[in-house]
Amino acid sequence: MTQPTMLGPALPNIPWEDRPASSSEVVWRYSLNPIIPGNLLPNSNSIFNSAVVTYQGKYAGVFRCDNRAREMRIHSGRSEDGLTWQIEPEPIPFVSPDPEIAPLEYCYDPRVVWIEDRYYVSWCNGYHGPTIGMGYTYDFNTFYQLENAFLPYNRNGVLFPHKINGNFAMFSRPSDTGHTPFGDIFYSESPDMNYWGKHRFVMAPRGGWQSTKVGAGPIPIETSEGWLMFYHGVLTSCNGFEYSFGAALLDLDKPWKVMYRTQPYLLAPRELYERVGDTPNVCFPCAALTDPASGRITIYYGAADTVTSLAFGMVDEVIDFVKRNSL
Repeated sequence: MTQPTMLGPALPNIPWEDRPASSSEVVWRYSLNPIIPGNLLPNSNSIFNSAVVTYQGKYAGVFRCDNRAREMRIHSGRSEDGLTWQIEPEPIPFVSPDPEIAPLEYCYDPRVVWIEDRYYVSWCNGYHGPTIGMGYTYDFNTFYQLENAFLPYNRNGVLFPHKINGNFAMFSRPSDTGHTPFGDIFYSESPDMNYWGKHRFVMAPRGGWQSTKVGAGPIPIETSEGWLMFYHGVLTSCNGFEYSFGAALLDLDKPWKVMYRTQPYLLAPRELYERVGDTPNVCFPCAALTDPASGRITIYYGAADTVTSLAFGMVDEVIDFVKRNSL
């Protein structure tokens, strides 16, 4: 049987650690987690739920940095190896097209993706409630703000790495003004990154670890088997929300069509840095690096809303797990 393959450029220097000999996990943690502590910056309280991409043979990213006033902001950062990061001490000063949307009440949980000729950034943006902020950069020095994608209230805006049916495409999760005890994933398209429509339902919460709400995680990964989407799921326990993550396979041409979806999670809070922090019991994936030549996937995830951690997997094993353990 032909092994599943990922599409995209090779990344031979992908951050990586082999699965421990004693482990049978499909997705396993980096032994030196967390890779970014919450107090990396002089004024940072926590650094988590952040986005990483390749840039000029190295790495760059946009990072959620909550400061010691507990303001939620996003900062740019760079790395030689994807493990040790230099993050700018000041938030990104977006160049805005309109003073109406220029004030950033809060910014959090960014994603970054290269599409055609630039890096697009999406994040949860405060504009009379949470909505999806949009922007772009060519060099991770100057960032340009675009119009918010949707009306409030919405979160988890995750772009696709190329156009679908001639349009830009994005996942989102309509929400409310608070901690949102519900949430389905929807798909939308845009001809110009300005006006969004063709909204399609993707999936809703199910039982167990994903019974309260679900949301798209890293940028979807294009494979020969379909779009591989890592997503977070939330369970409401007697102690509050618990965030884990699993994966789904979606139709390549109609990404709102779910072909397979994991019943068991791939990774759930277990380690101390995932269970203890500003928000206990959280594993929240926001970025993934891939090397199609080796089949390696490296996932960046926020732990306990405090630090940034890494996990690893092989695309063929992940896809096989999703298919064999589908709802």
